Amino acid sequence: MENLFLIGFVGAALALIFAFMQSRKVLSFSEGNESMQKLADAIRQGANAFLKNQYSTVSKVFVVVFILLIAIAFGSDGEMLSKFTPFAFLTGGLWSMMAGFIGMKIATRSNARTAWAASESLNRGLRVAFSSGSVMGFTVVGLGMLDITLWFFILNLGAGITDAATIGNIMVMNGMGASFMALFARVGGGIYTKAADVGADLVGKVEAGIPEDDPRNPATIADNVGDNVGDVAGMGADLYESYVGSILATFALSAVAGYGFNGMLLPLALAVCGIVCSIIGSFFVRTKENATQKSLLGSLRTGTYLAAILAAIVAAPLTNYFMKDFGNNWGIYIAIVSGLVGGVLIGYFTEYFTSDTYKPTKKLAAASETGAATIIIGGLSLGLMSTVASILIVAAAILVSFFAAGGTTDLTDFASFGRGLYGIGIAAVGMLSTLGITLATDAYGPVADNAGGIAEMAGLPKEVRERTDALDSLGNTTAATGKGFAIGSASLTSLALLVSYMDIVQRKTVEVLDFSLSSPIVLVGLFIGAMLTFVFAAFTMSAVQTAAQSIVVEVRRQFREIVGIMEGETDPDYAACVTLCTKGALREMVAPALLAIIVPILTGIILGPTGVVGLLAGVSVTGFVMAVFMSNAGGAWDNAKKYIEQGNHGGKGSDCHKAAVVGDTVGDPFKDTSGPSLNILIKLCSTVSIVFSGVVVLFSVL
Repeated sequence: MENLFLIGFVGAALALIFAFMQSRKVLSFSEGNESMQKLADAIRQGANAFLKNQYSTVSKVFVVVFILLIAIAFGSDGEMLSKFTPFAFLTGGLWSMMAGFIGMKIATRSNARTAWAASESLNRGLRVAFSSGSVMGFTVVGLGMLDITLWFFILNLGAGITDAATIGNIMVMNGMGASFMALFARVGGGIYTKAADVGADLVGKVEAGIPEDDPRNPATIADNVGDNVGDVAGMGADLYESYVGSILATFALSAVAGYGFNGMLLPLALAVCGIVCSIIGSFFVRTKENATQKSLLGSLRTGTYLAAILAAIVAAPLTNYFMKDFGNNWGIYIAIVSGLVGGVLIGYFTEYFTSDTYKPTKKLAAASETGAATIIIGGLSLGLMSTVASILIVAAAILVSFFAAGGTTDLTDFASFGRGLYGIGIAAVGMLSTLGITLATDAYGPVADNAGGIAEMAGLPKEVRERTDALDSLGNTTAATGKGFAIGSASLTSLALLVSYMDIVQRKTVEVLDFSLSSPIVLVGLFIGAMLTFVFAAFTMSAVQTAAQSIVVEVRRQFREIVGIMEGETDPDYAACVTLCTKGALREMVAPALLAIIVPILTGIILGPTGVVGLLAGVSVTGFVMAVFMSNAGGAWDNAKKYIEQGNHGGKGSDCHKAAVVGDTVGDPFKDTSGPSLNILIKLCSTVSIVFSGVVVLFSVL
């Protein structure tokens, strides 16, 4: 049975080969005229410089944590921590970093090509941008498959470990490194991109009254660099962590459910088939030249829905093959389908609340008629209301997957309870099984955004910018959808990891632990977890504010002191804004990232493992709701602005437009910094708690 894990290498090869072919396809297109090539090169250099500095900073933190893990693992002779954990942590971080880096490299080489292709036709621009996104999507799933499969054979053949439970628990530790890197990438990149974006918009569009991405704006290059380091590199690391984390959590739950290697092979096989289905779906993404926003959205839906339907069909024989000996194969299949359907529904309702083709965003745009205050209030209301759909969908997916897979509310029947938890884990895998194409539709957005900026700065015809704006507006919706998938799967995975933690700490102590809500220690932990969500959001929002203020001051200075900028006779000092964003992001990203490590450990040492369970429950629930609220509110504000720019409510330059720009700047850190970072916070708290469970049991005060 163990030899069947070789299918992981097959899936990795398919994904990486397809990603390579898509990259060759993108690079075969022209990068445009000399001006476009020069702009694209400046964006590439800025993005490379930021990532180089970011990875240098993060590597120092990784070394410290790695040494700490080595000391605990080898100092306790593997009693408190497996000796493989430090190395699993390190490789998880490296693979996560690589996923984001490769995606960013292709994105910065696709932006000018997309702009030039859009000058020929809308469909051609869509195909180039989507092919670039496909490189990111299939690189993430390919590297994820390779990472998981390599570690399995290292443990099984290299170390001679034949127990499925031991392998599953060790491999979960790999997710801690991936989560750690993803959090730094998301927070650091998010601070960079939104500081530049907010600074450029507030001074350029609101104060100076010049168009978005106008070459006279000193922050415009930094803004375009930010799209790549935050929305591509950060997002790639983020969804790599989500993808790998959901599979590894199900690995660990397989042992709890008594399914052994069969239960570990099923999520791996589902992921491999999801890769094939995503490749097929990607060939159906195309549109007509006179496409509307709604038909553009429909073209992407065609690919993603087809991939999901194919995955649901293929999952039936796979489940039957691997689980038929356990007597509940069709119940597990229902759990998988519930995850797939849940993902599709989350995507649909995210589109409904954030796309300007639907009533909520149109109504939000109309709120600009009475000023910035009302559009801000309307956006907050929309974001809060949008949480209802996502919460109910995930709640339904949890209940259906748990009971269909054989779960029971009788906690004394631990075997049945374990099977139910496995159902929840496999539902998360089902939700992310077609991540290849889902992430492709997400990652194409920043490329289209950059293409619009290059078209504006290079002085391409008006219709080119109109086409790239149409693609960019769609990208805001698909980006929100991708974040919905990430947070939805995070909620399922975190629940599975929470119960896995309870099982681990109970086995490490002889006393019977009280995890019930009637325990004051659990309740205190619950409040701390809820507080952590808000403190983390405060840190990240404040970081964007601080960095953005420095950009606002610098742009105002250049407009005031550099003669000839507004007349187009003198080039602004773009490098100054790029440097400010880089320094600000690197300085501000460390504190919020360390919260996810320090708080669970301190809570465990002070309150014990029962307090940690409360913390994990609190951060999972509040983090999920907050993430959906922030991502959807931010996406709606952005698309309301673009809806006005299409000529509605007075169009560009009107008072309504200025009010919408203010709303958009408020939403920027919501949707691209704080919101998407929360799903990583949820899972990192869980994995950190599991990794340091032995330390907590040994040294806890209560």
